Amino acid sequence: MKFVMPGGTGQVGTVLKRALRAAGHDVVVLSRHPAGPGEVRWDGATQGPWAAEIDGCDVVVNLAGRSVNCRYTPANLRQMMDSRVHSARVVGEAVAAASEPPRLWLQMSTATVYAHRFDAANDEATGVIGGTEPDVPGYWGYSIDIAKAWERELEAADTPHTRKVALRAAMVMSPDRGGVFDVLLRLARLGLGGPVAGGAQYVSWIHDRDFVRAVEFLVARDDIEGPVNLAAPGPVPQRAFMRALRAASGVPVGLPATRWMAELGAFVLRSDTELLLKSRRVVPGRLLEAGFAFEHPEWPQAADDLVRRLRGHAVG
Repeated sequence: MKFVMPGGTGQVGTVLKRALRAAGHDVVVLSRHPAGPGEVRWDGATQGPWAAEIDGCDVVVNLAGRSVNCRYTPANLRQMMDSRVHSARVVGEAVAAASEPPRLWLQMSTATVYAHRFDAANDEATGVIGGTEPDVPGYWGYSIDIAKAWERELEAADTPHTRKVALRAAMVMSPDRGGVFDVLLRLARLGLGGPVAGGAQYVSWIHDRDFVRAVEFLVARDDIEGPVNLAAPGPVPQRAFMRALRAASGVPVGLPATRWMAELGAFVLRSDTELLLKSRRVVPGRLLEAGFAFEHPEWPQAADDLVRRLRGHAVG
């Protein structure tokens, strides 16, 4: 099969293209800065020769969008919005114009679309879309607006011959250097892997191999469309999440951090505390209903596997 992956040079794209190519598929990555074979230039906002790659391919997996690991300044938030909306729009235009349109368009979205909550888990059927929660910073709502706008572009695209799925993905945990798991593990090894602001906020995650398997599952199932949560069925409070990560890496103690300490740390790391403090309690209702079986449903076992692979330099 031929996969076209706009924005496939980031951590998630690296995980997916590595697995797809290992399985014998042809993978073309659309990138603003193509660096080698299998990469084609695009700007993520306008039509161009890159659209020929979509015409006749089997699956488009659009992962394009500015990283959320940044300070949530007005300028950065605007870039996060524009990079997602514009790229989804031009991908939709290319799919609509194709003489042989792909049979499936997988559009990256985010589990951040759901509300900050502790009382119950968010699935696709009963989950609460965020934006009206009390006692949270007002700018958190902009992240939800971005997710909604991202998915609206997918829905609005006139592609009657192409099935469309929005991937509401939690944090993808892989042992690749520079990925989110690598960053969290380094914090734990420095003794900073304790609870943040009490640690009651939930962390939703998915093991990289289950992420790949879920994508392959959605490719094979022609009866699933619309939003699908790509998250392990076992979200855990942040304090338990970091405790399991410390155990997997052999670190006995993790210093706790107050909210103001988290603010200071996020400022130094040029990131934002929403990534630490928002309670993301998301479960994969539709995947489970469709019969998908997770290989790594619970975090302690997943963390053990990821640490072993990182130590052995086996990231595939």
